[in-house]
Amino acid sequence: MTRTAPLRVAALALALVSCGAGGCAALTNPVSDGIPVRRLPPEVFAEPKADLKDVPLNLLRINEPGDYRLDKGDVLAVVADEVVTKESQGVPIQFSQNPNATKPAVQGVPVPVQDDGTILLPLLDPIPVKGKTLLEVRALIVDQIVNQKQIVVRGKERVLVDLMQPRKYRVLVVREDNGGSPAISAGNYGSEVSFGGGRRGAAYSLLLEPGRNDLLQALTQTGGPPGFDAKHEIVIRRGKYDPADPLKGYVRVPTRANPARPLTFSEADITLEDGDTVNIEARDTEVFYTAGLLPAAILPVPRDRDLRVIEAIALVRGPLINGGFNQNQFTANSVSTGLGNPNPSLVTVVRRLPNEQTVRIRVDLNEAFRDQRENVVIQPGDTLVLQERPNESFARYFTQTFRIISIGKLVTGDRFNATATSSNP
Repeated sequence: MTRTAPLRVAALALALVSCGAGGCAALTNPVSDGIPVRRLPPEVFAEPKADLKDVPLNLLRINEPGDYRLDKGDVLAVVADEVVTKESQGVPIQFSQNPNATKPAVQGVPVPVQDDGTILLPLLDPIPVKGKTLLEVRALIVDQIVNQKQIVVRGKERVLVDLMQPRKYRVLVVREDNGGSPAISAGNYGSEVSFGGGRRGAAYSLLLEPGRNDLLQALTQTGGPPGFDAKHEIVIRRGKYDPADPLKGYVRVPTRANPARPLTFSEADITLEDGDTVNIEARDTEVFYTAGLLPAAILPVPRDRDLRVIEAIALVRGPLINGGFNQNQFTANSVSTGLGNPNPSLVTVVRRLPNEQTVRIRVDLNEAFRDQRENVVIQPGDTLVLQERPNESFARYFTQTFRIISIGKLVTGDRFNATATSSNP
């Protein structure tokens, strides 16, 4: 046995022991048992954002309000001779205090609609007006004055009914967006994500008129459509909160959808009623995480474009077909570089499911460069773990081991030759 044989055996044993004793992350990878991409059902994967388009704004408003239907809170202007007015007297004129009112003035005496949906006029029985138009209410008044009470002879009645002040729907709008763009840089990896100034956290109390009590009107009065940092949906909460059924009364209106699919909301869904709350949630929780041979980072998922595994690794400057060399300037190399180092190719995507469970998706990084199906789309909450496969890890260890042996042989060989030369005359 030569002098270098013990060194070679020791170095090889050291490599094997280091792999088997927990020093090799490829063998101790806790998520290496993921399910291959091709074996998972389509429900696990996200819908490509390239297929989504902005929902037209006209779908967020009441397009055909129709005839005005009365309800409690409305105030009518009524002219009814011998009941609230006199034929010998002039008709009172009521001027609107609202500069945006559709009618600056109306004729008649103010008559409010009661909580029970009726109006009360002298000498007449309560008249139910809830759900009725102005013309229908006039007909009811004429019927009582002429037919039932016979206060005025038919043909001599003078009855006018107009809307003096429409009722108001009180709606609360809570906006967590600020309209800014995410402040992201490829070299900025921190525990926090900046979306351009943080949440605005603004709340607005609106009074909306019937026919204008829609989602678009609420957005227009509070700053416009959702900003870049808002989620692709608007949540409308109706009624009181029920602890037994927390999701009761929730309406979710998407702001981006697939044009090839039917809309998931109707005009009734975007019509706001008294007491409704509109919530525009910020998307600062739509992030993904990186670990393993990738720099530990928390990064936002793009809003309007797909982010796939390869792009996500490139975003954190992780190793891609370069022998495991990490490109971050101020971060140590993920693995030692050198001739013969393999490319780490085992990516595990730890994905959270709606039922609070997780699924581990195994991605072959080498195959992802050839097949887009393998290069899966990243979803919010995903964790990307990049590691070497065991064979890649052993190849790297052997490369390093033989390099050490070669260096050791060179050093010990020089010493042996020098000793032999000095001992021989």
